[in-house]
Amino acid sequence: FSPDGGIVDVPKMDEGESPALLLPLADDFHVHLRQDAMMKAVTPAVIHGGSDRVVVMPNTIPPIRTCAEAADYRAKLQAIDPRVDYRMTLYLGQEVSADDLRANADESGVRGVKSYPRGVTTNSEAGIESYTTYYPLFSEMEKMGLTLHIHGEVPGVSVLTAEASFLPQLEELHRAFPSLKIVLEHVSTAAAVLLVRRLGPTVGATVTAHHLDLTIDEVVGCSHNFCKPVAKMREDREAIRQVVMDEGHPRFFLGSDSAPHPRHKKEIGMKAAAGCFTSPFLLAYLADTFVWGSSRYTDDDTTVTKRLPDFVGRFGAEFFGVPVKRYEEGKPAVELRKRAFTVPSVWGESILGSEGAVVPFRSGDVLRYESRLVGL
Repeated sequence: FSPDGGIVDVPKMDEGESPALLLPLADDFHVHLRQDAMMKAVTPAVIHGGSDRVVVMPNTIPPIRTCAEAADYRAKLQAIDPRVDYRMTLYLGQEVSADDLRANADESGVRGVKSYPRGVTTNSEAGIESYTTYYPLFSEMEKMGLTLHIHGEVPGVSVLTAEASFLPQLEELHRAFPSLKIVLEHVSTAAAVLLVRRLGPTVGATVTAHHLDLTIDEVVGCSHNFCKPVAKMREDREAIRQVVMDEGHPRFFLGSDSAPHPRHKKEIGMKAAAGCFTSPFLLAYLADTFVWGSSRYTDDDTTVTKRLPDFVGRFGAEFFGVPVKRYEEGKPAVELRKRAFTVPSVWGESILGSEGAVVPFRSGDVLRYESRLVGL
């Protein structure tokens, strides 16, 4: 099927197989690409997993806080894989300047600013403690059409209530800056879903493959499922699935929060690093979950063909005001086919070594869908 609903003839289809779903390369509006050897290992995973336009997070060491730093980081990413459109963000802090953004954002590829509450996730030690300090900056961002990306958790409370505790701050920010586009990243609670729906057209939310899949039950005892914000209760997951899979709400779109860590930082007794690495098999994960996770279309392909193309391609592009990609025969695309696929045990071992390699999300699991690139 094409994104417009027509059946596409794909060669080399085995007898008895379902027709393939062909999509333009997806948009992933939240990804971590790290630095140095890890950057070299995981940046190629973006297009391998089916995306070619991404919003890059700035929580490197040190964080990316000027347009010049963002331009330098972007150049390094382009040297690894020039086929991807890297949309850069700055790390909110006192060093972020409205004058710098006004003069240099376009040329450096900066499209927004990311806020991290201090100490809640990876490399957030330099995060913020008060939003009101940055109201003058937000006012200028509103005028420039830049986006505020928010990791929405409150530090110092239970991981199960940290997102819900943050939501009044999101509502206050929106009230103060109603024309500022705000993205609540990686929503993980039913309460967040309800609030984003209520706040209107300038507030959107990214949704990850792992928050569509996991609950806290799958996190306990498995460090590779540990992320921030943590997956919550079953009713929270169902609310996220409903707004994405059953309803197809246009302000909830793909942002993988793919966050690679070396296995030796995940497979430890205490303080495992937070993050699920989903980039290399992103669309296969999503297709698999869209089949079995939807309350309305369980066990058939309807949700994949009906909801997935907009979730990974149209909704985010329309929210950010960028061109919506369309499938065109002969152009680069992703082919999703209903065929058993086993997720590999590691990624990047040739660059990072055995202990430094990254364990992909759902390592060893058999997915119902396999993805491959065509036209590249």
